[in-house]
Amino acid sequence: MFKNNYGRDNFSDRGNSSPLNEGEEYDVKIEDVGRDGDGIARIEGFVVFVSGAKLGDEVKIRITSTRRNFGFAEIAQ
Repeated sequence: MFKNNYGRDNFSDRGNSSPLNEGEEYDVKIEDVGRDGDGIARIEGFVVFVSGAKLGDEVKIRITSTRRNFGFAEIAQ
């Protein structure tokens, strides 16, 4: 039987859950900028797109939604 995992033996699969929950707040540094101009932060290696944040900003964010491999946040007031 032919089996090809395309490197999945070394792949860390989180399943359908993320390490973040909607409504949680974190202090982060914006490390990159996405193609739509959103700031990108990482929490426990998990990518979070932050609306309105700029590269180099250090901000408190609130998670607004999560997907399997990334999340979205806004700057907390």
